[in-house]
Amino acid sequence: MPAKSHAPMTVPEYLASLPDDRRAEIERVRRVVRERLPEGYVELIAYGMLYYAVPLSVYPDTYNKQPLGYVALASQKNYLSLHLVPVYGDKQQEQRLRDAFAAKGKKLDMGKGCVRFKRADDLDLDVIGEIVASTPMERWVEIAKSVRRK
Repeated sequence: MPAKSHAPMTVPEYLASLPDDRRAEIERVRRVVRERLPEGYVELIAYGMLYYAVPLSVYPDTYNKQPLGYVALASQKNYLSLHLVPVYGDKQQEQRLRDAFAAKGKKLDMGKGCVRFKRADDLDLDVIGEIVASTPMERWVEIAKSVRRK
């Protein structure tokens, strides 16, 4: 009987589980996220992705009792994905992203807040870094609390 595989539980396990070509692309984007991530957010594995979130020790009252997500990075079946949650509910941030991609002649393949890509070069890493850096953790918690009250 073959050994049972398990989902990666740590960031190094997650990265090691990726094929070399995908790992290289994920690590390029991860470097930008980590360099620009405001103080206090933590990097962990959640939902099968690299997940950048508010620790439960700071904000335990999330709707699902999991750390409050801010940004996520994943290797999907047919593409890589960067989940920019600050873009999801903010039309100005979304337009900023769209305008920056257009200005650099890059095609933006995006859902509501999920940017799909094959290579890091498909992204405008400058604007990605700006968006990641745009919301201090305390402000992100305030936004989450205000949405929960509605």
